Amino acid sequence: MAVDGAELILSVPDDVLALISAHLRPRDLLALSAASRRLYAALSASDKSWLAQCRRLLPSSLSNLLAWRAAAGGSSLTVCRFLHSVSPLQGLWAHQNPELGNLVAALPGFFSLVAVRAIPQELSPRLLWAPVFEILADADGRPAFLFLHGHHPGSLFPGLLASVNPHANTLLLEAHAPVSSEPSAQFSRLSFGNRRRLLDALVASCRVMLPPELAAAPLFARSDEDLPMLAARREAMLRLHIESSGGMVRRPELEALLGAKKVPPSLPVDSAGERVRLRRSLSAMAGYVRNGLRQMVTRSASANSRSEYADSKHLALDEFLRASESTGLSLRGARLRLSTYRAWPSMHDNRFALYKLTTQVPMPGREYAGLWRGTFGWPPGRPDDERKPGKALFFLLLSYEEDSEGKLLLIATKVLEGTHYVVHPNGSSMFVVRVGEASTEAFPWPTDEDSRSVSIKRCFAGEGIATGYGFRYPGSKPGSLFVLRDGGLAFVWRDNKSVLTLQRLDLEELLRKGERVPTLPPIPNFAYLTKSYSNVFVAIHGSPSCSSSPR
Repeated sequence: MAVDGAELILSVPDDVLALISAHLRPRDLLALSAASRRLYAALSASDKSWLAQCRRLLPSSLSNLLAWRAAAGGSSLTVCRFLHSVSPLQGLWAHQNPELGNLVAALPGFFSLVAVRAIPQELSPRLLWAPVFEILADADGRPAFLFLHGHHPGSLFPGLLASVNPHANTLLLEAHAPVSSEPSAQFSRLSFGNRRRLLDALVASCRVMLPPELAAAPLFARSDEDLPMLAARREAMLRLHIESSGGMVRRPELEALLGAKKVPPSLPVDSAGERVRLRRSLSAMAGYVRNGLRQMVTRSASANSRSEYADSKHLALDEFLRASESTGLSLRGARLRLSTYRAWPSMHDNRFALYKLTTQVPMPGREYAGLWRGTFGWPPGRPDDERKPGKALFFLLLSYEEDSEGKLLLIATKVLEGTHYVVHPNGSSMFVVRVGEASTEAFPWPTDEDSRSVSIKRCFAGEGIATGYGFRYPGSKPGSLFVLRDGGLAFVWRDNKSVLTLQRLDLEELLRKGERVPTLPPIPNFAYLTKSYSNVFVAIHGSPSCSSSPR
């Protein structure tokens, strides 16, 4: 006898349906629920099916997930909606400045998404990190509430999550006006100086403070004992967001702040009028030359600069403010056209933005893709080894790419460097290996520090970074990548036998066990746009744990 498909599904016990749904994607369950009203009602009421989806999206302890569900009013569907909505924002984000590394990891918090920055440092048992922003869910599980972090542990700066593109590769910090038709497009039309002034004025007006007993609370669960405090912290943050009207600042207050920051230009007082006129003439000539050069550079700009921020006609700041009675902070996950070179995106120095780093998943033939930590020197550095301090910690993102001839390359991109003063530019290729070419070089060291013999599994030929034409344009020298039996990697430069040893890294686990340190002020803490070659974070937490040289 023919049986209707919906009837067959509805006859399945709830536990069996949950087991089946664990092998489906959320979009598959939603498509199934749209097939009929009865299926929609059944799947909406099947909490176990959505709990199975949550376990796929949030692979943590069941107690942690159940605490999330309790915070969502007992609805696994609400939790699943949030996890699915913020999934494009999870992962690694970066900015070019400072050159030592600006690596931000977005990971699940407590019914929230937490973005934290790994601090450049020496190899140590605990990884230093500083919070950047948090995104909380509303009552329906939609990611809506934004909080920027400031230099004080209890300081928060509320705003809204404007939108998230499913394929977002850029996180843009902007100002939004609620009644404006296209607030982000209008904000992008402001000049860089006015965008900076407006964001500074907003954070000066919308600051809220967590209660003292919650200021030092964790941002994510390190154990089940943290869950009650995390729940209390989330409730306090939601209450602060409501009391502050989402961080919206009235136009008169903004205009007063922006007007107070304006400094009237002082006329030169010089008894010799000719010198004043000469100075003005030279200044005008310099401005003419500068504008000409700027036009030449603009014409030859890359594809990245010919985007929404490249509007030649700037919008006046007072015109932007007149569009609404209030303005607030917003975060937008956008998909922009970005050019890349060896897995590193080209980044702008006039956007308050973070850029997504593509993390490849290891697979047969591409086993070494992913994030690795490394140190220079042999034997390899150990986080718990206090006998050999001073080893700079490097984070390298290993990815595969085909060259113009179709040959497979393994590229190690530097994303963090734990030295006092940068040696190689951020995003440099520390080494490039030709996967299909075996090396005939022998490993220089027969034993490790425990006098155990070193066993080599495989060896590839390639080139490692070297001194080139100045800091920005490094060269390369031949070397070999050795795959060790214990799972580690070691790249050895042929000429001087320098060695960079690598171990695979679980960044999320290191951050959960790491140490939180104070942050920069909220705007530079999100996007540090000042060109810097030193560790700008050392002065914040007062730690001397940065090596002067990687070797």
